[in-house]
Amino acid sequence: MTLHQPESNSAQRLNKLSRRELLAYSAAFGASFAAAGGVGRSAQAQTLTPRGAANPEREYDMKKSINLWALPYPDDMSLETCLDICADAGFEGVELNYDVEGELSPEASEDELRAIGDMAREKGLEIAGLCSFLFWPFSLTHENPDTREEGIELAKKMARAAHLLGTEELLVVPGAVYVPWLPDEPPVPHDVADERAKDAVSRVLEVAQEEQVHLNIENIFTNGFLHSPQEMNAFVDYFDSEYVQIHFDTGNIMLYHFPEHWIPILGDRIRHVHLKEYNKNLNEFNLNAFRTLLDGTTNWPAVLDAFEAVGYTGYLTFEYFNPFPHHPEAIVYHTSDALDRMLGRKG
Repeated sequence: MTLHQPESNSAQRLNKLSRRELLAYSAAFGASFAAAGGVGRSAQAQTLTPRGAANPEREYDMKKSINLWALPYPDDMSLETCLDICADAGFEGVELNYDVEGELSPEASEDELRAIGDMAREKGLEIAGLCSFLFWPFSLTHENPDTREEGIELAKKMARAAHLLGTEELLVVPGAVYVPWLPDEPPVPHDVADERAKDAVSRVLEVAQEEQVHLNIENIFTNGFLHSPQEMNAFVDYFDSEYVQIHFDTGNIMLYHFPEHWIPILGDRIRHVHLKEYNKNLNEFNLNAFRTLLDGTTNWPAVLDAFEAVGYTGYLTFEYFNPFPHHPEAIVYHTSDALDRMLGRKG
């Protein structure tokens, strides 16, 4: 006689998993899991993330901006050409990037920086903000005190440059516990990073207040620091200053979180926004996970509703790191059109 063996609790649970759940486990643990669970190719073609449906009659009171990293400046395109393209595409603002050399760097004179801001405004563009990759090599929490000091001095120069350009907004990366693409740099204990970051921002704040420029702290999940909205709020509130606020990046938390969950908690601390599209279906971090707008898994109606609910009416700045190798201007026009549709300006 064959005895019937009752299924274990885990086996019963596995049999009750939906095809969508099995697909998610398959993506996380590999194809062998899919085979064991009996997930076929038709299920693998399904989308993982529920999507919201945009309301074409809904219009949001926010402004369109784009970071110039989306264009091949300065290698293959002049700053003026970039501004012309952004203005022609219908953007209201642009975010500029401070570098180690060139016309947006410590090499530029005060008059040269003022002239760049004037040139943008003559074309109908505001300088939405100033950004910089220099916060990575010259981290404010670096183990080397000389490197930290150089980072602080550069941040002060950025605050002055922002004022000369005619913007009140400076993006600040407060530091890092560890940076995956700098594996030779020693990791920094979290409490040490927190102490160093607070000291550095406090010193830069003295200049920022003089220049009336906001130091907007950006959330970045690859730095191992300030990984929850509660931590971000506590860090910003520590300074008790109107000139230390939050630069919220929708894509930087998408690997493990959802921007529409952060926004209500951050509330009116949000001073500026990076609008980055992200594809959760890749299940890993790399720059290719960041996509052109609407080519990802972000629930944009929920995100925009959340911004509206906290009273945000500032710039939505699209950030993208991979200029198109051919017809690079196309991404600017695509992004402007996508933002018009997302904001309810175009049906």
